[in-house]
Amino acid sequence: RQWNVFLCFQSTQFNQNLTLWEKMGQSAEIHCSHTKGGSYFQMYWYRQLPGETMKQIVYTTTSSKEFFGGFKEEKYSITRPNAESGTFTVKNLEPEDTGWYFCAVSEHSDTDTCES
Repeated sequence: RQWNVFLCFQSTQFNQNLTLWEKMGQSAEIHCSHTKGGSYFQMYWYRQLPGETMKQIVYTTTSSKEFFGGFKEEKYSITRPNAESGTFTVKNLEPEDTGWYFCAVSEHSDTDTCES
């Protein structure tokens, strides 16, 4: 029997594909981009499974990434070609991956000032 995995994406003020149906064992790529400008270079990816609360998977900048809550790079990958776009990949899809995935961005806001 062939199983498919359904991924749904939500976004406001972003360009993001909204739904994907993929076969088990394959990968699903989610593209997210915005036009808020280069100062919005911090991108976050979240997942919400049916009946559960939303959980943060990863925080990224154009040069780094940090996974949260037991989410691992073996399952998820991130590419950030520039500050205004990113691609999130769910690898080796399983039925348990079915859910809602969200991207968000924030503007860098450093409250410390440099003094010499």
